[in-house]
Amino acid sequence: MLAGLTDAMPLRDMTPDQLQMVASEIRDVLCNLLATRTAHFASNLGVVELCLALHCEFDFRSDRLIWDTGHQIYPHKLVTGRYHDFASIRTQGGLMGYPNPHESEYDLFMTGHAGCSVSTAVGLRSGDKLRGEPNRKSVAVIGDGAFPSGIVFEALNNAGELGDDLTIVLNDNKMSICHRVGSVAQYLDRLRGTPLYSGLKSEVVKLLDRVPMFGDPAERLLAQMKEGVKAGLLGGMLFEELGIRYVGPIDGHDTTLLRKYLAMARETSGPVLLHVVTEKGHGYKPAAEDPVYFHTPPAFQEKSGEVITLKSDGNPAYTFHAREAIRKQMAADERVTVITAAMCQGNKLEPVREQFPDRFFDVGICESHAVAFAAGQCKTGLRPIVDIYSTFLQRSYDQIFQEVALQDLPVVFLLDRAGLTGPDGPTHHGLFDIGYMRVFPNMICMAPGYAGEVSMMLDAALQFEHASSIRYPKASALELDRAPSPIELGKSEVVREGTDGTIVAFGALLDQALEAAEQLAGELDIEVINARFVKPIDHEMVRRVIEADKFVVTVEEGAKMGGFGSAFIESAVEQRLDTRGVTVLAIPDEFIEHGDRNDLLHASSLSSAAIAEVCRDQSCASVAIQN
Repeated sequence: MLAGLTDAMPLRDMTPDQLQMVASEIRDVLCNLLATRTAHFASNLGVVELCLALHCEFDFRSDRLIWDTGHQIYPHKLVTGRYHDFASIRTQGGLMGYPNPHESEYDLFMTGHAGCSVSTAVGLRSGDKLRGEPNRKSVAVIGDGAFPSGIVFEALNNAGELGDDLTIVLNDNKMSICHRVGSVAQYLDRLRGTPLYSGLKSEVVKLLDRVPMFGDPAERLLAQMKEGVKAGLLGGMLFEELGIRYVGPIDGHDTTLLRKYLAMARETSGPVLLHVVTEKGHGYKPAAEDPVYFHTPPAFQEKSGEVITLKSDGNPAYTFHAREAIRKQMAADERVTVITAAMCQGNKLEPVREQFPDRFFDVGICESHAVAFAAGQCKTGLRPIVDIYSTFLQRSYDQIFQEVALQDLPVVFLLDRAGLTGPDGPTHHGLFDIGYMRVFPNMICMAPGYAGEVSMMLDAALQFEHASSIRYPKASALELDRAPSPIELGKSEVVREGTDGTIVAFGALLDQALEAAEQLAGELDIEVINARFVKPIDHEMVRRVIEADKFVVTVEEGAKMGGFGSAFIESAVEQRLDTRGVTVLAIPDEFIEHGDRNDLLHASSLSSAAIAEVCRDQSCASVAIQN
């Protein structure tokens, strides 16, 4: 049935049995996909019925639908005319693993970061009213893991004041990527345990309002009972007090029930929050039993009921080395803590959480709070490590500025997934942290070029008296057959001698730089330098390589503007050096699509072959200049 859907409209005329058949077919497609590549899995299995019900009750060719943290977009894509292209998802040139307005009129925003759906939906509704299109409905689907994000409550506050029609679907599966944390999660758990009260509430409250609230002891007892019953019935009092009608909780896997309540929400004036209870991984037993592992599992096959992971070869990833470095520091120094923002599993921190539960803090999808929280810890004399993906740390920019750098507090930032994140695409590429971190006074910015440096850099960072950042990619870490030289503030490291030109690599592209030098052996004798620091940059190194009158190529896995190459040129200009022989290789000034990391590096002229070709060109240009 999926193959015949060019859009979602035929779903509206299907019987419950036909919709169930479509749901089963969607789950089959999702399971087949995981036999070929890693992809978001458990979250998509959990929203199949919800997706179908939404498309049955709304026409999202004109109505507005925002999927928060859009990695649960796969069923939506399958029923909106993208079935025949679905096998290409998360491959270069294929469908994006998140909503993408360039793919379909059904997608409005690329939503890769959590918490923004309610704000966007409120804005859409406001805009449609002002433009004379009040009949267009706005729907935001947000998970319970994203719900505690600060921006969500800013949006709820505004939505309640405006009072515009709006449907907020709270998809509650008791999960973020890992198990959710915090008091909002506990509040939702209490709501899950209460019976559905919508439809009973107004009549019961009217009855209770007749009970007198003064007089003899019996009357006072009745008054107390009244308040107790109200508290029990108004399970969503938090939302009701904000001016948002709360409905639920209801079964998120009952398509008929979902349609009934979505229709009610659609026709209700003002903002409505529909609390939907789902199971992450629903319909596939292994994923339902272990939704953390099956959030984004590696490719696997199922044989005789057993899941067999198709593992890839390669050195341990930088994330593994960072995790082990954290464990080492926490074992050695009781002042060291680690803070993450709902990414315990992604940052491979589970062993740290188990070994040091009192000094491990998962604050949920609340990056701004994570950084300000770290600043508070640091002020007391602790040495907090904030371990967050590069793309998500952007959400705490003001706190990095105000609470950390301005106070000159030595918080350590570990920026996982810095650089190209491959199939996750433009919402998740960590390309901007070099520029947004190095602009702050009192900030030290580093990047390891190979595995042996990770632990040493963290050790150094915890000794610095200023804030520091260490960036590393989602990639296998280069192993060198040499002991790293000691980490010295603002000093680089020569890892290969050469006389014809120099490649200066900042971070993990040291691997590609060394490969390029090997490819040029016999043609050119290339020196390769591991920069280590972008701030403070090694000014002496900059002067030496430029004054050698040979070409220089800087290489980095980050945005060109404001990056390491910019810092290199700034240093040269400050020292009044001639920069005509310097070439900066970095990510161009554009958003990079999804695809295999190596393919994306090649397309950005950052593969070893591309670096080698630039060196050849620059060698010829250097000779021409000298002549």
